[in-house]
Amino acid sequence: MASITNLSHASSLSATRALSTLVARIAAWNDARVTRKALGSLSNRELDDLGLNRGDIDDIAAGRVYR
Repeated sequence: MASITNLSHASSLSATRALSTLVARIAAWNDARVTRKALGSLSNRELDDLGLNRGDIDDIAAGRVYR
């Protein structure tokens, strides 16, 4: 006799989605960290050549600036 339950399947999908979300957030955090580090290592002259200043670095790393 076969029985069908949706509970275990739904909970495994929920766990998979939660893990996927966590991995995506960690990847986004790391991308922002790498961007901040790379831009922070540039001189003011190099940032100016790119049309940026030190105040733009956090916004760019967070993806809030589109030029």
